[in-house]
Amino acid sequence: MPVLPRLTELQPEITTWRRDFHQHPEILFETHRTAGIVAEKLREFGCDIIKTGIGRTGIVGVIKGTKTDSNKVIGLRADMDALPMTEATGLPYASNETGKMHACGHDGHTSMLLGAAKYLSETRNFDGTAVVIFQPAEEGGGGGREMCADGMMDEFGIQEVYGMHNWPGLPLGQFAIRSGAFFAATDLFEIDVVGLGGHAAKPNEAIDTTLVASQIVVALQSIASRNADPMKPLVVSVTSFRTESEAFNVIPERVNLRGTVRTMDVETRVLAQARIKLVCEHTAQAFGATATVDYKKGYPVMSNAPKQTEFAAKVAAQVVGTDNVTTDTPAVMGGEDFAFMLEERPGAYILVGNGDTAMVHHPKYNFNDEAITYGSSYWASLIETAMPFAKVDN
Repeated sequence: MPVLPRLTELQPEITTWRRDFHQHPEILFETHRTAGIVAEKLREFGCDIIKTGIGRTGIVGVIKGTKTDSNKVIGLRADMDALPMTEATGLPYASNETGKMHACGHDGHTSMLLGAAKYLSETRNFDGTAVVIFQPAEEGGGGGREMCADGMMDEFGIQEVYGMHNWPGLPLGQFAIRSGAFFAATDLFEIDVVGLGGHAAKPNEAIDTTLVASQIVVALQSIASRNADPMKPLVVSVTSFRTESEAFNVIPERVNLRGTVRTMDVETRVLAQARIKLVCEHTAQAFGATATVDYKKGYPVMSNAPKQTEFAAKVAAQVVGTDNVTTDTPAVMGGEDFAFMLEERPGAYILVGNGDTAMVHHPKYNFNDEAITYGSSYWASLIETAMPFAKVDN
């Protein structure tokens, strides 16, 4: 079951949808236009059930096969939201929204799943039920968590769930996947350092928070190098350092630090949180200052179920050939809120090649429309392979 001819025929139409989404990016849960178009198209395709407003602005479409005797129900998920950044591609279909850009390819994800939904609605060559899930707010808003919290899995009887993401640097026509922990847990921290402000010419009369905060930044790196198991990945990054003064001759009373923690297992995640608090508080205390840590847990580790991973790789191999599917892909320290769905149901998340393009979250990134037939064919083939329908000749 290679790239499906019907989806090759639909590729120009799907590309048109994708470029329209690209021109009109929407952030987090504000995906009203995108969700509206998705719902309208699902109605045009003849989906059996369409429900809006799940997880605030999420959309779910239900497509029943020619038969449903298998009682199998499989969910396919695509994300819809863009990023709050300015596009620099110069493309004729570049973003029309200032400070908003589809820099992660969610426009492509949405369009590929719509293409598969159109095909599946036309053919219905399967015995069971396909549930297409269009999710808002993957980029930091936890839209997957919100859709699950609204009872999506139980309401539609979803038994397994699958996700996909384009991947720059992975050649077109290739897929990559791994079993187990794939994408990292993503936590955030904010540290407020308070000392005693003063004149820069008299540092002995102040408690220099710039110095204290700098020591904290350096000390935090000891968590990964000296506290964590070296065989378990951990990233602690301070990404923002702000003082309350921009003057050349003022020692500021306060400094604010912000950053992120990435881990691949629960134990390391707990360790990192505890050590960040201790390192900050005690380093500040050594200089006569105080440090308060606000630690926010974000997305959990996204972990692929072994059985579903093996199946997803098999389907991908049907589409592009075994030699074009990597099953031992290195883990990624980026986060992915599909993790919330995988906590509720077994499933697998796969990467589809985007070719030689700028990396995601780069202002010159662009989804490669040539990937559409591979992604849409994978979705459709997954449903037809998981829930085969044997036609009987009369």
